[in-house]
Amino acid sequence: MIRADIINTIGRVYLEENIENGEFSYQKALSSVGKNYKDYILNDTLRNHKNLDLRFVKDKLSILVETKQRLEKRNKKNDMLQLQQYAEYERELTGNSLICILASTVTDEIIVFEDGIIDDAHILKNERKIRSLEEYQNEFLGVSNNKLKVIQNTYDLNELLHSYGINEKIRSQFVGTCLLALKNNLIYKGLTTKQIRSGVQEKIESLLDKDLNKVTKLAVLKNKVIDHQNIKDLKSEDFMSVLDNIKNNILPFINDESMLGQDLLNLFFTTFNKYVGRADKNQAFTPDHIVHFMCKVVGVNRNSFVLDPCCGSGAFLVRAMTEALNDCDTKKEKEKVKKEQIYGIEYEETAFGLSTTNMLIHGDGNSNIINGSCFKEDIDPRINIVLMNPPYNGSKNQCEPEYVKSWSVKTKEDPSKGFHYVYYIASQIRSGKLAVLLPLQCAIGAKTSPDVILYKKKMLEEHTLDAVFSLPIDMFYPGANAIACCMVFDIGIRHEKSGRPTFFGYFRDDGFVKRKKIGRVEKKENIWNEIEQHWLDLYFNRKEETNYSILKSVNYEDEWLAEAYMETDYSKLNTNDFQKVLNEHLGYLISIGEINDEG
Repeated sequence: MIRADIINTIGRVYLEENIENGEFSYQKALSSVGKNYKDYILNDTLRNHKNLDLRFVKDKLSILVETKQRLEKRNKKNDMLQLQQYAEYERELTGNSLICILASTVTDEIIVFEDGIIDDAHILKNERKIRSLEEYQNEFLGVSNNKLKVIQNTYDLNELLHSYGINEKIRSQFVGTCLLALKNNLIYKGLTTKQIRSGVQEKIESLLDKDLNKVTKLAVLKNKVIDHQNIKDLKSEDFMSVLDNIKNNILPFINDESMLGQDLLNLFFTTFNKYVGRADKNQAFTPDHIVHFMCKVVGVNRNSFVLDPCCGSGAFLVRAMTEALNDCDTKKEKEKVKKEQIYGIEYEETAFGLSTTNMLIHGDGNSNIINGSCFKEDIDPRINIVLMNPPYNGSKNQCEPEYVKSWSVKTKEDPSKGFHYVYYIASQIRSGKLAVLLPLQCAIGAKTSPDVILYKKKMLEEHTLDAVFSLPIDMFYPGANAIACCMVFDIGIRHEKSGRPTFFGYFRDDGFVKRKKIGRVEKKENIWNEIEQHWLDLYFNRKEETNYSILKSVNYEDEWLAEAYMETDYSKLNTNDFQKVLNEHLGYLISIGEINDEG
């Protein structure tokens, strides 16, 4: 990348030069504020390094770029020392936060350092291309994300909505729509409720301007939120109080311009859904960290075309989009991901509204989300990754019509426990990965229902069971009571021809614990990052580890759970471990209706 391209990409308007050729002399700059650059030289070998190639400044951020024809290993130490010297000068001159870059003008290679510390530990390894100053600013110096604060304030907001008489079923959609409008500079102070509602609708309409499904999406949002009687009846001062609460207690703790910010917005959305969805125990909102793990397992990247055929609030779609965007190098690639590569289908109208709002909040570029049945909608032939969490107790009108014809008159709910969704979607795509959350009934052996056995057999006849992960018992707390596992299939490769055993992971402990009025949170900071890396290492390297994983060749009649095959290191067991297993088994018996909550 030549100097002119670097300048244009970061932003010519931010380039500060005080000598010829666009360079910046620290000798001259420090002298102008009464300082001698020699006082800040790190060692004598750096005495002649006082002119930086390119310097960009905005507010409290300085970006320092030193260009070389090539970034060669033999020169790396000296190049880094030189850049460190410029960082020291800049700190004395401005005290700004620093992003420092070594850039090759021949190979386009770059090395980016954070915090103005030029060593291997501070290299930002995922930085492959020069970015704009605004992108660096948002990614590294934006609003601090505070996960716990967002969760706590979401609970308080739920209590406020309850006091204003906002129906439990519309709270999440109402808050999501308000958040979306506020993000786009909604004016509401001193206005009537009718005027605020009109302002919200105007913001939504402008965001949906180029959306092919605009009419459907807008109709749902109007019916479920803007024109809902609870919202019409809100006093203007109460409406403003809700908007103030979101603006002051949610938005300050999230940075939606960074990848971490996108994750946190999704956490807010799904957390809120959990708090307001307690009456519907069949709603299973998948926690963001489990969604992230599943995206890593199937390898979502910039070339992925992702489908969630039962997308609910859009958790899988949001995270898949975030992962794909994080793998992009150019704005063009990012726009393509947003406009062409993320697909969702949702049967239930309220959930469709949630997913639409959620994706708009995350700047989806007008997503391809359809309100309809996955059994009736055409599936894009480019789809190569499926992420899904189907209904486990679907009614007749939710399930595949041909399958429903085989039900007895007395059958009211899906006997396959969601498995027939998986088989149908897998049959619609030619190749790729499919990861699905299903209840334990779908993983156990011959004791389960004939329908589950049927679809296990049909899946293996056409696809490979790559892996099954036993996940936390209380994963969906405080929403659904279901106990689920994650199955991963290689689509289009018959199981018997795959030539490899299935990976089974006993991944019950994700480092999260239940907290009253908060939900499930990490028991200590950043413990999930360590656990997730361990899980991924075991899976990708097909490792067997006592108490965690095992490789086993299975057929459709076998159990598809690690617990059935793993060896246990009994020397490390204690009374608490024994009690935990009993509790898990009790929870499972309750979930399948063998016993009720009262014993």
